[in-house]
Amino acid sequence: MLNRRSILAAAAALLLPVQVWAADVQFNVAATTGMIADTAARIGGEAVSVKALMGPGVDPHSYRQTRTDIVAMAKADLVLWNGLYLEAQMEDLLGDLASRTTVRAVAESVPVDVRIAHDDYANRYDPHVWMDPTLWRTVALAVRDAMIEVAPERKALFEANAEAFLSELDALVSYSGSVLSSVPEDARVLVTAHDAFNYFGRAYGFEVVGIQGISTESEAGLNRTTELVDMLVERGISAVFVESSVSDRSVRALVEGAAARGHEVRIGGELYSDAMGNPGTYEGTYIGMIDHNVTAIAGGLGGSVPERGMTGRLEAGS
Repeated sequence: MLNRRSILAAAAALLLPVQVWAADVQFNVAATTGMIADTAARIGGEAVSVKALMGPGVDPHSYRQTRTDIVAMAKADLVLWNGLYLEAQMEDLLGDLASRTTVRAVAESVPVDVRIAHDDYANRYDPHVWMDPTLWRTVALAVRDAMIEVAPERKALFEANAEAFLSELDALVSYSGSVLSSVPEDARVLVTAHDAFNYFGRAYGFEVVGIQGISTESEAGLNRTTELVDMLVERGISAVFVESSVSDRSVRALVEGAAARGHEVRIGGELYSDAMGNPGTYEGTYIGMIDHNVTAIAGGLGGSVPERGMTGRLEAGS
């Protein structure tokens, strides 16, 4: 059986000699998450071909690369990953790849002083920086700079595309602040399956309660569930949220536990936490993912939201 290094070596042997890129030639980008891949596609435009390793519903905390992933990364001219211990099972491989091609942990461009400390690991940080579109601006610029490093002759294209994307992020920040501020202050409590929304909570003034920790590898014990049911009942919280990439079992246990205590709690909606929606849909883009989440959270907690989100592109009933 081939080990990781032998697979990587075999994949590297497939690479063509280094060439100077012509203006109309694409270069290949491999990105771990959909959020990074979409950002790379927006900034790279016609100059890049982007492959996302993790699709809808995939949990990056526990994801292990396939042989196909290894070959794709080895053949890529640029490999983009989140970092901050999100892709915990892939870190050794990504370190090996860095000796063969350009590899960048783009979320690690976020300054240390604005990162949130990791609950489960000392000297590490919450990796879910995409939940705050303002911080994602920094990541987008890191993607832009990595592309300029690989293909400096396309600098003008990358800079223009990045500026257009940043303008959309600014509009998203404005929309998010507006609709989330319509949620009654005493209802600004977001209960989800795991702690993926701490950057969101800090940005928009919401208390965030995850049943599991920052990593989905942690488990929610009976005591934790009981504590949260007590909180739901005592504070009169009426809605909790499931996530597309995490089992809904623990969230539904809260609903059932509260019902047994005579308090009705409903599922406020399904949120995209560690993965986006289906490819080819609006929710399968970074902007659409956050638009969906913000609209669902605000609407689920009693705020006033447009029926189909910021630009009217959300799926009906999403």
